[in-house]
Amino acid sequence: MQHKINIAKLHEEAIVPRKQTELATGFDLHACLNVDSITISTSPQLIPTGIAIEIPYGLDVQIRPRSGLTAKGIIAGYGTIDADYRGELFVTLYCLESLKEYTIENHDRIAQLIISKTAPINWEIVNSLDKTSRGNKGHGSTGRK
Repeated sequence: MQHKINIAKLHEEAIVPRKQTELATGFDLHACLNVDSITISTSPQLIPTGIAIEIPYGLDVQIRPRSGLTAKGIIAGYGTIDADYRGELFVTLYCLESLKEYTIENHDRIAQLIISKTAPINWEIVNSLDKTSRGNKGHGSTGRK
């Protein structure tokens, strides 16, 4: 079943998110700047996309980094877009200390939207949980590889 997500272009030059290949998972988000470019630094900065979306209940929409930018040292913060949010989508970007700064140009691909279904959940309070071989061993407990 194909879902429909309503999208509003808040600025005429805003670009509708799209996949770059047929089998891609993410829909690329583009910067929608009032200027030709901006320079980001090691301090987080909100980058506008010029779009707002209406998410149907039951879908989970998240902003995730683009691997190509991450490999260069440009980090996009993860973000969840709630179904009741109707404002402009922004992407939080910053550079790693080793890069210091990076120029984002208008319409650059800056992050991606990942869309999945949410599961209806009923939390049940219990006195104990089933035992597993991992148990309560946390971060790094499953090894390096």
